[in-house]
Parts: sequence; structure tokens; C-alpha cells
Amino acid sequence: MSDLGDWFRSIPLITRYWFAGSIAVPLVGKLGLVSPVYLFLWPDAFINRFQIWRPITATFFFPVGPGTGFLYLVNLYFLYQYSSRLETGAFDGRPADYMFMLLFNWICIVITGLAMDMQLLMIPLIMSVLYVWAQLNRDMIVSFWFGTRFKACYLPWVILGFNYIIGGSVINELIGNLVGHLYFFLMFKYPMDLGGRNFLSTPQFLYRWLPNRRGGVSGFGVPPASMRRAAEDQQGGGRHNWGQGFRLGDHMN
Repeated sequence: MSDLGDWFRSIPLITRYWFAGSIAVPLVGKLGLVSPVYLFLWPDAFINRFQIWRPITATFFFPVGPGTGFLYLVNLYFLYQYSSRLETGAFDGRPADYMFMLLFNWICIVITGLAMDMQLLMIPLIMSVLYVWAQLNRDMIVSFWFGTRFKACYLPWVILGFNYIIGGSVINELIGNLVGHLYFFLMFKYPMDLGGRNFLSTPQFLYRWLPNRRGGVSGFGVPPASMRRAAEDQQGGGRHNWGQGFRLGDHMN
């Protein structure tokens, strides 16, 4: 148990709470402590009956059963793996900026979910984070099942197909990818590569709540030079993990 506790405490802070919530809320629903009907995102209940907790519970809840258990575990793994990499890589020492990314993606997914009657938001949010990681590491070679290798920029689309095969919904994964692309474009691509204005900026209250742990400007208005290096130097390697890999040109054992 001490080893499990040490492992859990080693997970980056924000990812740790997200990961724990994504286990606790489905467990509460599975055990019947709270009826799952109160955990889904239902537009009528949220808007007309003011059940304002539903966008939050729908982000953590997943109906685990014989037909969905494997899909749940796979996406829980993706959450742990890619959220941890982003939080300790491109967003290392910048928890407020990482929290802002999650909040922006979450708000976009909630709005889309209400418009499209999407009752579960766990997979879209995970996919949006995975998409951002893949774009920040787009030239890395990643390993997937059966020894297949490809650039990281294709990983979200490969996982979209993979999740569909094991019982997922293409719509959930597609919405996650599109929201991740929206964040990446507005925060990185447009201002940094195309010379456009900054449309997104981390609110100051997040910096007061989650202060930077080392030097750097607030937000990404003028990104530190270390931002891209952090993304480029983010650790890959390890063929046993889906989506892990190494940069083009590195020696492959």
C-alpha cells in the first residue's frame, strides 16, 4: 500500500485530482451511493431544474460495466499518461496555465455537450488534452499496438479509431480533438507562428491560487523561450506505453 501511495503522490498535482475524481465518481455511481441519473449532463435538468453540478459530474463520471470497462480503463490510462506529460513538460512549473487550459477546454466541451445532448464529458476532455500534447510533440515517433509507429500528430486520430473499435463514440473523440485544436491554435499557433494577437490569457486569480513555481511571465502573452524547449524536450521513450516514443533521428533499439 505504501508503494501505491507513493505512486499516487508522485502524480502531478492537477492530474492527480483529475485522475482521482475520474475513479471516485464512477465508483460512487457503481456502488449506488448516488444514482447515476444525477451524474449525467442533461440539458433540461441543468437549464430548467438548475442542477448546476451536472457539467462537473459528467466530466468525471463514466458508466462502468461489462461492456464499457475496458474503454474506461484505456481512457483512464490516457488521462494519466498525457495529462502528466503536459503538466510536467510544456506546463512544468506553470500550474495556473495548465489549469486554464483544462478550464477552457472544459467550458467549450460543456457548451458543445449542451448543444449536442452529450451526456458524458470524460472522453472529450481527455482527448482534448491528448491532442494538445500531440501537437506540442508532433514530430516525435510514437509506438502503438502491434509495434506500429507514426508521428505524434497522428495519435489523436489513431486513438479516435481505436476507441471506436473498442466501443467508444466517434463524436466524443472528435469533439475532444476539435476543442484541443481550438486551444492549440488560439494559444500557440496563431500568436506564436502566425504573428496574431493573443485571444487567450490565464486569469490572475489562477496565478494567486496556483502560483508559478519558477521564473516566467504570467500566461502565454509573451511565452518564455523555455516553452518550446520544454515541449520538444518532453520525455518519450518506452515502447510498452501507448503514445510514448522518441524523436525522429534518434536511435531506435
